[in-house]
Amino acid sequence: MIWIIKNGDNILGVFSSMEEAVSQVEIFGDLSEISNEELAILQRAWRNQELKDTDWIVPITDHPGRDSYLTYRTNLRNWPTTDNFPDTKPTL
Repeated sequence: MIWIIKNGDNILGVFSSMEEAVSQVEIFGDLSEISNEELAILQRAWRNQELKDTDWIVPITDHPGRDSYLTYRTNLRNWPTTDNFPDTKPTL
């Protein structure tokens, strides 16, 4: 189950367990209970975090996996404009 925490209309986070969720905000069910718009917001937030998490690879020109990471990062950036968005995440 995925826990989505909100403050009014603002989605503050997505958590894999209730324990991780912050108790002072509204908590509601799984992904099937959120709107497509909310899912798109969550997926963009995930994508943005993935891009941040893989920033380290860009300046390392001799890393053996660099080309795969750069392709992954391109796929992440292009993902919102594809037919697969927001349902199918790009993979490394």
